[in-house]
Amino acid sequence: MNVLIVKLGATGDVVRTTPLLRRLSGSVTWITAAKNGLLLDGLSDDLRHFSWEARERALDISYDLVINLEDTLEVALFLKSLRPKEIFGAYADSCGNLCYTDNSRCWFDLSLISSYGRQEADRLKLLNRRTYQQLIFRGLGFDFAGETYLLPEPIETGLSGDVAIAVDAGPIWPMKRWAYYGELNRRLEDQGLIVNVLPKRRSLLEHLADVRNHCCLVGGDSLPMHLALGTDTRCVTLFTCTSPWEIYDYGIQKKLVSPLLKEFFYKRGYDKRATTAISVDEVFNAVMTQLRATVPAATHATIQ
Repeated sequence: MNVLIVKLGATGDVVRTTPLLRRLSGSVTWITAAKNGLLLDGLSDDLRHFSWEARERALDISYDLVINLEDTLEVALFLKSLRPKEIFGAYADSCGNLCYTDNSRCWFDLSLISSYGRQEADRLKLLNRRTYQQLIFRGLGFDFAGETYLLPEPIETGLSGDVAIAVDAGPIWPMKRWAYYGELNRRLEDQGLIVNVLPKRRSLLEHLADVRNHCCLVGGDSLPMHLALGTDTRCVTLFTCTSPWEIYDYGIQKKLVSPLLKEFFYKRGYDKRATTAISVDEVFNAVMTQLRATVPAATHATIQ
């Protein structure tokens, strides 16, 4: 069976899609954004990947199944040249309109291209309590059983410590950037802990090493969070404007949900109240609890 996955970005979304590779049989081709190729290298002998710019290279074989998790007409029109036996996800109909398959409704009904419209999609997304993996797996006829992410070997950087802080949120979701990372850093260092703010790296594989080399990661709903979940690194994640329920915690994540989440749910503007609604005390206590879970009981007394 030949399967094609189209998931370009964001990078965190690519990472959280990799559990599918544990369930798909046969050969898998993946089209992704060029920068994400490093995270797919060598994950499986039956996996090959191409950048979106090199997508024509994927036309060399026929596909039994195409899993298209993108919501753009450009991608959907490209799939017309593939003529797969089956499509899961978004496609272009005979009139060139962007649609999605019935078996993918559980995910795309909550998306920007929802047949219900954006406002109702956001309402349904707020009500949803199934994780991304549960939604996608179920649509494809699988039961999600906690299949873990697949990640490549990192490139070591020498950066390590007790707590890594992921401050950056990116321009699309400015309200993901919590206002009190600086104060949290000082309080943790006052406990004698080694705390590092994650730096920008030339390679995603270096970024992966930075996350893995800490006992706990603190940050928002972002790529570092997914890298932590994929490397069995405990994390404390602040949800200020996106869905905490879509994230499967793998038993190592503490979710802190803003009391104002409903007001700012999937809003892309900026309001300071969204970034200050979760207190420093709440985050500090959650981090200390996670750290205590990473060390033997005999050393708990050193982490107060």
